[in-house]
Amino acid sequence: MIRSRLFSARSWPVLEAVGCWTPLARVSPRPGRLLPQHASPRLLSVSCVDCTKHQEPPRKKLLSEKKLKRHFVDHRRVLVRGGRGGDGVSCFHSEPRKEFGGPDGGDGGYGGHVILRVDRQVKSLSSVLSQYQGFDGGAGGRKNCFGRSGAILYIQVPVGTLVKEGNKVLADLSHPGDEFIAALGGAGGKGNRFFLANSNRAPTTCTPGQPGQERVLFLELKTVAHAGLVGFPNAGKSSLLRAISNARPTVASYPFTTLNPHVGVVHCEDHQQIAVADIPGIVRGAHQNRGLGLAFLRHIERCPFLLFVLDLSVPEPWTQLDDLKYELEQYREGLSERPHAVVANKVDLPQARAQLPQLQARLGREAIALSAATGENLEGLLLHLKELHDDHVAAELERGRQPLRW
Repeated sequence: MIRSRLFSARSWPVLEAVGCWTPLARVSPRPGRLLPQHASPRLLSVSCVDCTKHQEPPRKKLLSEKKLKRHFVDHRRVLVRGGRGGDGVSCFHSEPRKEFGGPDGGDGGYGGHVILRVDRQVKSLSSVLSQYQGFDGGAGGRKNCFGRSGAILYIQVPVGTLVKEGNKVLADLSHPGDEFIAALGGAGGKGNRFFLANSNRAPTTCTPGQPGQERVLFLELKTVAHAGLVGFPNAGKSSLLRAISNARPTVASYPFTTLNPHVGVVHCEDHQQIAVADIPGIVRGAHQNRGLGLAFLRHIERCPFLLFVLDLSVPEPWTQLDDLKYELEQYREGLSERPHAVVANKVDLPQARAQLPQLQARLGREAIALSAATGENLEGLLLHLKELHDDHVAAELERGRQPLRW
């Protein structure tokens, strides 16, 4: 077995010294044919396959994390059009020894619908395009054959997508597998067989297919999770989510490290799964669109219970809870009154541990003191989280509703 490559005759001594190439045989471009020694100096030389076996295979270039990370999009304006119906056909039956066979033009097929479908694997609206056109139906045929209907066009959207047309909410796609017909396909045209009547035994009239429905929809994503982490920037929400789940949000020492919502799943011993959402930090005046503002407060609207994460290393940490509840209440009335737990993070720091007794007295309730960095007292948080989840499931079953399951 040989491998050939074009080389000039001047390079033969160098290749011989390396030991990988030999000019003993001059190979013709045609397989199985050798050239004479006095042939042209620009010839094919022969390489040894054994030498190439030890070469490392070409490695795939590693993409940077910035290129791999897709932009998080939680709202999108989409123009959807259903497929156009197929045209009807005007033709007449043709058969030997039968001069007047009558009309037999078939109707056109229906245009394809455009349907929104919830897919659990889709996490953002970044893959949703700005325009969608359904598939057209086929034209009718002879012998009363109907045209084929256009295929259905499915648009994959994440769980928690809200579909609006203007200010009207059309659908709330909050469960995997939910579907919503965004645009209907047009009806097919009629063939001349449809217009057959006693007064007209040979109609030639046929109609074209109808255009599909056209709508402008606004898609809004509200993250669906059981618990929502609420706190100021650098309170340790992302570190806490990394400690209790397999989610890996970015953690750094500067404010607003978290720019997109992240959802982590906590696996319990009884095989229950609790979804916890981490949103960017809330600042004072967030309900007035300060900081990241209203862009991400919507992602905790669906959370049945909340976890307020306080930073114990700052002076007077008990004021953080009042500010957070005020911002939530200004954004949506009743949001701060949902079942919640208070988490006092960074208890591993000396100044933080000294403020813990005063924090407990100010709040009038027990705060879960822990350290997301060292893992101290994470078991207490998980037990309290499980209690909140069980209470939510029991309340949903009493109302006759199916609780959210991951």
